[in-house]
Amino acid sequence: METVEKINSFINGIVWGPFMLCVLLGIGIFYTFKLRFFQIRHFKYWWNETFMSIFKKKEGERGKGKISPFQAMATALAGAIGTGNIVGVAGAISLGGAGAIFWMWVAAVFGMATIFAENVLGVKYREKRNGKYVGGPMYYIEKGLHCKWAAVIFAVICTVAALGMGNMTQANSVSGALSAGFGISPQISGIVIAVAVGLIIIGGIDRIAALTEKLVPAMAVLYILAAVIVIGINFREIPDAFIKIFTEAFDLRCVAGGFMGYGMARAIKYGISRGVFSNEAGLGSSPIVHAAADTDDPYKQGMWGMFQVFMDTIILCTLMALCIITSGFDKSPLDGIALSTAAFEGALGIIGKIFISLSIILFAFATLVSWCYYGEKSLEYLTGGKYIGVYRFVYALTAYIGSIMSISLVWEISDTLNGLMAIPNLAALILLSKQVNYKSDKNLLRK
Repeated sequence: METVEKINSFINGIVWGPFMLCVLLGIGIFYTFKLRFFQIRHFKYWWNETFMSIFKKKEGERGKGKISPFQAMATALAGAIGTGNIVGVAGAISLGGAGAIFWMWVAAVFGMATIFAENVLGVKYREKRNGKYVGGPMYYIEKGLHCKWAAVIFAVICTVAALGMGNMTQANSVSGALSAGFGISPQISGIVIAVAVGLIIIGGIDRIAALTEKLVPAMAVLYILAAVIVIGINFREIPDAFIKIFTEAFDLRCVAGGFMGYGMARAIKYGISRGVFSNEAGLGSSPIVHAAADTDDPYKQGMWGMFQVFMDTIILCTLMALCIITSGFDKSPLDGIALSTAAFEGALGIIGKIFISLSIILFAFATLVSWCYYGEKSLEYLTGGKYIGVYRFVYALTAYIGSIMSISLVWEISDTLNGLMAIPNLAALILLSKQVNYKSDKNLLRK
């Protein structure tokens, strides 16, 4: 086991090292310039095309296996807004200081361009199987780059990563929150989680999308309201919170025995890495479900991807960060869930503690359900549609195992697998960049 830990630690240091973080950010910068800062210059346009379109007159019923662009975004957002929004933000602050939030914003702004490109390619290169759209990096790698082996590598890693990062780690977070907040034993939690997951995923994308389109908006609204109340209670500290974020983002002070700019280096490292971990831009997971949307406009689906990153990081992660910083716990020795809980409990008492527990349960469960789709679509690509029923059974069983065991090593290995997923996907984004053409595709700005 010690050997496995050492090997994983070595690989993790590479896939989540400075070089990969620079590549992730660099591709976002490249597409931002290629799209002429579309996510910033035309904010009102894509906001109206996505969020505001939710309130417009709905279309008629869709056929079985067809999901709306909004449902696709909600499912992808459900996969992204897991514990990263609570634990990830707290971890970024405890390890990189308040300045890490600034670099999380930077990663998100450029990540919006990256995920836009992913979704455009996902829709352009998707296929139709049994009346349903299927797509994702494995399809645009194979059909766009004509590189079957790289597509297979991505699909294999995604299939395994779904069982780890998308399943066991999330199930463990749910059972931990139920135990800490309500005294429910992990064994009981595990059974309930496994059964609930099984009942949902057995219905495929139809049932998953039906759940996420209701669950994601509801939990996002409740989370935003609770966070605004906490920040409102500490409103006098809001100006200082933003001052901390900007000044610590460029902290060039020298530490004892260290080097000039140590604080800034940590802020950049943890801000960018936790930002990517939270919104998944560049990892290749989101375009798998966005490609399933019942739409003929790849650019419109690309805008839904932008909205996904904006909501996940710019809104939800920022609110958690402000809760922690305005509560004065950003310099405390606490970390992870303990830090987020302390911020809410300090303002709302026991209600705050219960709210964090419920948030973790809902966020992690939504991630757990969504990642099953990523895993089974990757397996479908590898096997031509065989063994999907077996995979769903294994997925539900794995959720139970994740609920009852200590999985620190699973967390670490899953984190590595997520990073490995990004490598073939990022290569495809670079090599297929001509397929995301701002000038020739008038659909991008048709109004």
